[in-house]
Amino acid sequence: MQMKELVTFDDVLLVPLVSGVSSRKDTDTSANITKNIKLSVPIISANMDTVTEASMAITMARLGGVGAIHRFNTIENEVNDIIKVKREQNVIIDRPYSVSQDFTLRQLRDLIIEKNVTSFPVVDNRKLIGIITKRDFQFETNENKKISEMMTKDVISAKTGTSIEDAKKILNKSKIEKLPLVDTNGNLVGMITSKDIKISESYVSASKDRHGRLIVGGSIGIGSDYLQRTKAIVDAEADFIIVDVANGYLNKVAEVIKNVKKNFGIDVIAGNVATKEGVLNLKKAGADCVKIGIGPGGACLTRPVAGVGYPQLGAIMECANNGVCIIADGGITKSADFSKAIAAGADVAMIGGLFAGTDESPGSIVTKSNVNYKFYRGMASINAFADKSFKTNDAADLEGYTPEGTEMLVPYKGTVVKIVNNLVGGLKSAMTYLNSKNLAEFKKNARFVKLTEAGKKESKYL
Repeated sequence: MQMKELVTFDDVLLVPLVSGVSSRKDTDTSANITKNIKLSVPIISANMDTVTEASMAITMARLGGVGAIHRFNTIENEVNDIIKVKREQNVIIDRPYSVSQDFTLRQLRDLIIEKNVTSFPVVDNRKLIGIITKRDFQFETNENKKISEMMTKDVISAKTGTSIEDAKKILNKSKIEKLPLVDTNGNLVGMITSKDIKISESYVSASKDRHGRLIVGGSIGIGSDYLQRTKAIVDAEADFIIVDVANGYLNKVAEVIKNVKKNFGIDVIAGNVATKEGVLNLKKAGADCVKIGIGPGGACLTRPVAGVGYPQLGAIMECANNGVCIIADGGITKSADFSKAIAAGADVAMIGGLFAGTDESPGSIVTKSNVNYKFYRGMASINAFADKSFKTNDAADLEGYTPEGTEMLVPYKGTVVKIVNNLVGGLKSAMTYLNSKNLAEFKKNARFVKLTEAGKKESKYL
C-alpha cells in the first residue's frame, strides 16, 4: 500500500516575492462562489445552527461575503430566515407587506411584531388607498379602531419603473420615508424606502442579486423531504442551495444534486469531499461548487471517531483546478490559514468556529466564572441530531447514533465584522507579499515551503 504524505496549514509558509503591489488598497479579493455568483470577499459563514441564521447572513452579505442558512430547523423557519435576509436591504421592495383598511389596531400591532415592520401600505383588492405609519397610531389607545380611521389617505406614490434617483427626489421633496409604487391601474406593485436607499449606499461592496437584494443561501439534506425543502427555499428566492452532508461520497448526494438541478435549476453547492475523485463525482452530478474538508473543523470528530480524513491544505491542492469552484471548509483558525487556503486553490473559505460566539451568531450569551461565552456545536453532535429530530418531528434513534461532532462554550467575541476584517486584512497583506493584485495572480504566484518542528515554533505555530 502506497501512502501519501500531505500537509495542512501549520505545516507550511508562503514564500514572499519581489512585489510591485505596495499597498493592500491595490488588491482585489473578489471571487466567484459559483459561475453566477461573485463575492467581493471570499468568505461564506458556515451553515451551522450556532453560526448562521438571518442576522449572520445579513452581516456577511453586507460585508461582501455571504451566509447560508442551516437546515437543522423546520422548513418554515429556514424559509423565514431567507426571507428576512432578502427583505433587509432591498431598494425596491417587490412584494411589500400591506394591510386592509378593515384591520383593527390590535391586528396591526400583531403584524408589526410578526413582520418587524412599522409602516404598511393600505390596499383594497390590491388598489392603493392609503398608508399607515407609526405616527398615525402611536398614541391611539382604542385597540378595536379600524385602520381606515387612522391611515393617511392622500398617499404620495410613484409609477412602477421609477428610478432610484427620481425616487430620492420625491422622498426629499415630500419629506416622506416610504414611496409606494403603483401600476397604471393604481394597484400596489412595490415600494421604495429612504432607509433602504441609505443602507444600500452605505455598503458599496455588499453581495447583491440583480434586484439589489442581499444574496443568501439555503441548505438541504438528502432525506425524504429534500425536494419539499428545496421548493420552499427556491420560492423564498434564495440564490443557491447547499446539499449539506458530512460524507459527500455517498451516491445519494449525487442523486440529490441531479434532481435539484433538473427540477429547480438553482445553483448548487455540495459536499463534503477531500479528493479529486470526490470533486469530479459531484461536478458530474451537476454541482456548481464543491465543499472541501473531511474532519478539519474544530467541532468535528470524524477523524478520531471514524479514522477518516485528509489533511486540509493537501485536500485543497488536490481538489483545485478541476473545472468547478471549491470551498475550503474547516480548519481555518486564523488569517494565515485563510490566506493559505486561497493560495492553495480554494475560491472561497467557509468559516464556522471563528464566527461562533459573535453578536451575529444564534444563541444567548452565558456567563461562567465572570467570563462571557456562547454555545457552539458540530452538526453531527448528539444534541444537534436530537434537536433536529424534535423540530422536524422525525424519530431519533439516539442509542444507535454515534456522534461525529462535539459541543462547547466559546468565548464571546463581539461583532463578526472585526473578525471578517482581520481575515481579509491578512489575505490582502499576503497578496502584497506575493506581488498579486487579484486572487488569480495570488494563486499563480503562490509557493509553499514545508516547516520543521523548529520552524513551526519559530512561526508561533507550536
